Amino acid sequence: MKVLEIFSDGACSGNPGPAGIGVLIRENGRVVREVSEPIGEATNNIAEYCAFIRGLKEAQALGAEHVQLRTDSQLIYFQLKGDYKVKHQNMKPLYAEAMRLLKGFKKVECKVVPREENSEADRLATTALKKDKEVSHDGRPDVFFIGEESPSSRG
Repeated sequence: MKVLEIFSDGACSGNPGPAGIGVLIRENGRVVREVSEPIGEATNNIAEYCAFIRGLKEAQALGAEHVQLRTDSQLIYFQLKGDYKVKHQNMKPLYAEAMRLLKGFKKVECKVVPREENSEADRLATTALKKDKEVSHDGRPDVFFIGEESPSSRG
């Protein structure tokens, strides 16, 4: 059974404010995927959910059957566990998406970790905030992701 360990974190500058996500995925202790991506304007909790969901989608794409989820967000952990209700309207679709994705794995373990154990995902999320601000002199992004439309083709 393919087992992946997923660390996820969201970050924003202001709450709400420009936000980014960070995901680090390991297989047998070796990093197999990193995601550092700006997501636009969001609250910290929304950024946390977006990172968590992105981690699940990446694990799915990598063929994981068993996921070991690591987050420093107690809110996500306790909402998914059913101890906290999802009250905010903007969070309900994210919660539903996370629950749908979780059902696609044979085995799921979720653990709240201290921030220092989630430092790599935090670094990736924080780096994503900086990516969002990196703009060249003509207003086009200096960085784009493979698979996206290149900045030069946008005119």
